[in-house]
Amino acid sequence: MTRPLFREDAYMRSAKGVVTSHTPEGGIVLDQTVFYATGGGQPGDSGRISWPGGSMSIATTVKGEGDDIVLVPAEPGAMPPVGTQVNQELDWDRRHRHMRVHTALHLLSVVLPFPVSGGSIGAEKGRLDFDMPEAPEDRDAVAEALNDLVDRDLPVTEDWITDDELRANPGLVKTMSVMPPMGQGKVRLVRIGQGEDQIDLQPCGGTHVARTGEIGRLVLGKIEKKGRQNRRVSVLLDG
Repeated sequence: MTRPLFREDAYMRSAKGVVTSHTPEGGIVLDQTVFYATGGGQPGDSGRISWPGGSMSIATTVKGEGDDIVLVPAEPGAMPPVGTQVNQELDWDRRHRHMRVHTALHLLSVVLPFPVSGGSIGAEKGRLDFDMPEAPEDRDAVAEALNDLVDRDLPVTEDWITDDELRANPGLVKTMSVMPPMGQGKVRLVRIGQGEDQIDLQPCGGTHVARTGEIGRLVLGKIEKKGRQNRRVSVLLDG
């Protein structure tokens, strides 16, 4: 099992780790990592690891067997042996942009309160697919509502509930195609706002900014028809 340091502190940029195994495909498993593994529409982290006598660029990070997190080297090279302590350095700019986009998509699901059938996160933009028969009539109003939530600088926090509590409250799940990470006995909820100012609460395993103001200005991108009931809505970071 790899300890997911990114879940304890999404702002951690570097950390030590000990190599516990190599995968048959040439990946590296550590006892703990700051690298987020691809999941929930969010790409895996990239960066670099180094150890006495060597270093290696990490192209992406994926989930392995069980609770393992696998660092995927950018190119073949000498691997740090099992038992070696390595230093991990995130490509922080890329990760932070993923965090900004991910939180922005949660805001989009507030402004457009329809069931979500898919989504994707990038370093420049993200998109959600909505079970929404008609496109919004007023694009400017959608963009204004999004940026108003950004400007309110609402806190983004987390809570945990049990799997059974989530099953008893299915309304918390907005996604139709991606089920929240379950099976560990508890599920992480991401909350935007507090008390009377709470605007969103939903299961999510990804990384987020600490406050909505950190997202920065958003630009509403394309609204595409992807089926009789499906509309794809893109949001871009403006800088």
